[in-house]
Amino acid sequence: MYDVIVIGGGLAGLVSALELARSGFRVALIERKTYPFHKVCGEYVSNEVRDYVRTLGVDLPGLGAADVRRFWFTSPSGRSLRAPLDLGGFGISRYRLDNEFYQLGQTAGVAFFTGKSVEETSFSDNEHHVRLSDGQTLTARLVIGAYGKRSRLDKTLDRHFLQRPSPYVGVKYHIRTDAPDDEVALHNFRQGYCGLSAIEDGKFCLCYLTTRENVRQYGNLPDMERALMFRNPHLRQIYENSEFLYDKPEVINEISFAPKQAVEQHLLMAGDSAGLITPLCGNGMAMAIHGARLVSGLATRFLRSELSRPELERRYQSEWSRLFARRLWVGRTVQKLFGDEWLSELAVTTLRLFRPALRGIMRQTHGEVILNDRMIE
Repeated sequence: MYDVIVIGGGLAGLVSALELARSGFRVALIERKTYPFHKVCGEYVSNEVRDYVRTLGVDLPGLGAADVRRFWFTSPSGRSLRAPLDLGGFGISRYRLDNEFYQLGQTAGVAFFTGKSVEETSFSDNEHHVRLSDGQTLTARLVIGAYGKRSRLDKTLDRHFLQRPSPYVGVKYHIRTDAPDDEVALHNFRQGYCGLSAIEDGKFCLCYLTTRENVRQYGNLPDMERALMFRNPHLRQIYENSEFLYDKPEVINEISFAPKQAVEQHLLMAGDSAGLITPLCGNGMAMAIHGARLVSGLATRFLRSELSRPELERRYQSEWSRLFARRLWVGRTVQKLFGDEWLSELAVTTLRLFRPALRGIMRQTHGEVILNDRMIE
């Protein structure tokens, strides 16, 4: 019997489990992979969570995180614009950051069930029952769903967003290349865009989003990359003058940016399970950490009998929407400008002429800064 079971060991799951274990609760975390491991992710983190991450015990400079202060944006034809990032951010691989939180969680007493997946969840008599792939069944007063963008569990829960099409594919490489380490770049191509940002040890994360139709048309990723992405001269230069460090890329299919509910059948969803911001806006990691702080804080009040379950669920849905709903909407809206070559060219031309508009969009996709256990605008 646990106080909390966290399903999924990404940033949202790890941070919420760590916070709850440090508050004295019995916490179990279930992750289908074994640490450390790579994930499809742009690996750029907004500074809105930098101070909070430090207070959790993570030494970002010691882990080699890159400081990012500038933004570079290019159209499919290669036209570009650069702008400062008002808030800035840092670059670090999920391989390193997630493993750091895993180590902190072990020290805090989190019970990790790695290499296992969740087959089914149920709720009765005010308790959750979670059945694992190895036949074990765990019981808890509360369950946090932090299992990422898409899972078999979403089908079990019959979540509404599954009824909408999810045509996107995400692909990630780690590379060594000649590029500024204080700049995050976003290079557009037909029906897709590719981010490049520095991480630790002189490496860069190259991560792109495209459609299944693009991949299907050319048969495989390398042919699609040469046929479409190389039309952007900046992307061609990166591919032709970089050392690719993976034997094969990390890939995730059926990515959906449709709205989701933060509470499903008494499970509190966190991170990408609650809502996925478009990679165009580059703040998914910060949102996951920010959301973990929110869910762990309210869960603590529930477990201490300061909130009833209906109050917990209502407050969490309301607070989650207040913090993130507009950011997700802006991301989905802006993304429509860059799925078409002509619109992408027009958007870059317009933003070059009206620089304040670009800075305004970036501000809308960043959230409140967590500073010394409080939030400021």
